[in-house]
Formats: sequence, structure tokens, C-alpha cells
Amino acid sequence: MKKIFLSILILLFFLTGCVSTRFTPKKEYVSEEKIELKYPVVMVHGIARNDYNIRRNPWGRIPNVLMGSGIDVYYGNTDAWGSILSNAELLKTSIDEITEKTGCEKVNIIAHSKGGIDSRYCIWKYDYGDKVASLTTISTPHHGAEIADIIFNSKIIYSNPIKKRLQAIGKMFGDINPDIYNVNYELTTENMSEFNANITMDDAVYYQSIYTIMLNKSDDPRFSRSYIRIKSISGDNDGMVSEKSAIWGYHSVKLPDSISHDQIIDHGAKRIPQMIIPDIYLEIASELYEMGF
Repeated sequence: MKKIFLSILILLFFLTGCVSTRFTPKKEYVSEEKIELKYPVVMVHGIARNDYNIRRNPWGRIPNVLMGSGIDVYYGNTDAWGSILSNAELLKTSIDEITEKTGCEKVNIIAHSKGGIDSRYCIWKYDYGDKVASLTTISTPHHGAEIADIIFNSKIIYSNPIKKRLQAIGKMFGDINPDIYNVNYELTTENMSEFNANITMDDAVYYQSIYTIMLNKSDDPRFSRSYIRIKSISGDNDGMVSEKSAIWGYHSVKLPDSISHDQIIDHGAKRIPQMIIPDIYLEIASELYEMGF
């Protein structure tokens, strides 16, 4: 029974986002109220996501709503299964291309899950305080993911059947530099503790974190098992990232209601009538505008 549970947990971790819909950005949403940001927005996805081939939708309706409000939206073009170092390099290239294309000196980054870690490392490694005005992380495991710990410490991940499945998953995304095993280790609480001790914040960048929690395991059945397991270890969580891991930066905001790790990027979130997910990102943009970004 334990092996079956671990297998489900592992596949959930590595397959999150694989059922996303096809994505073609377009300005189908037009708002009368425009948000005139000084700098364009770069959206950086997490694991099991892909944007540079435009095969899967990492952000639901969010990009269209932002563009419909007059915001220039671009993508980080990072790998679904790239290491922190590799993805930071890809993100650097994207930022350079965007600043050159737009003529803007800086960008605002909005990053989900591991994308927030990749972005932090990019800013630090390349000393990009002169290229990044702000970094807003969404449900990012800044202090490590308990699920990654469970997988890393289990023997089953090293079994041949699981290795073959993970290799097959990695091939699905067409990554430039896939490193599926290393990605799991990088997100462990032990590794992230070392990461946080060494990867410092740039004084020229405004850092903030936004996160959610599920109130009940049934609020998103896809994460019911992982929600229960993380709850027993670290308490409140969104089905993938615990509250205590998501809190980070100069300003941290916990969103109301029950929203899972996938629902916060508008996947299946239409079932949350009291919360229109794209509006959250419009609010983020409005606040960045007020701060002069």
C-alpha cells in the first residue's frame, strides 16, 4: 500500500500540468481600465509547464486578461524540467531579448512555483538588479517542498519502472536541458535551506510572495493525497507547497478562500465562483503600477 501511495505521489508531482490545454495568446479580453506599467511583465512557469513551444497553457486566461488591460506580457521560455541554473540562463536570455525589443530598461517578473526559484537565482547570478524591477512569486516553495523530500528519500524513485516513466515524461516537453532527477533534489527542504543561505536578494529589486492554501482535501481532488500528506508534516498547504515554505520576500500575501496550487494559475479555477483568478493578477499589476514599476 505504501508503494502504491508513493507511486501516485511521485506521478502527481511530475505530471502536474501535463493535461493543460493548447495555448495561443491573443487579446480577446479588452478592459476599459488600462494599467500603464512602466515595465513589461515576464511570466515564468514552474515544473511540468512549457511556454516556448506554445503547446501547453501554463497560465489559463491570465495572459489574455493582462494584455486586454494594456499590459505587455512576455514569457520566460524556461524548461519544464530544467535545473535552477539552466533555467536561470534561459530566463536571462529572455530578459535580454525583451528589454532590447521593448526598449525598456527593466522587466517585472511574475513567477509560479519553481519559476520563482529560477527567477531568484537568475537575478542573483547575473546581478540583474538593473534589469529586473520586481519579482512576484506565486506559491513558490522558497523553503523547500515536502513532497520533494518524500520522493527523494523513497527508494521507489530509483526503481527501473519509475525511471522509465520519468524518462518518458521528460521527453514529452521537448526541453532544451531536461534534468528531471536533479530538479527533485533541488526542491528538497535541505537544498533550499542552503540555497537561501547563499542566494541573497538584490537591493534594487522589489521582492514579494503571494500564496494560497486549500481548506479541504476535496476542494481540488487532484491534490487530495498530497494535501493530506503535507498537512501532516507542515500544516496548511495548497496541495503542493506549504504555507510556511511560500512565505518570503519584503511583502507576503495569503489569498483568501480555498485555492490549490494549480487553481492559482487558472487551471480548473472556473469552479471557484467567489474568486476570478485573473483578477488577482490584475491587482498585482495595479499595485506594481502604484509603486512605479
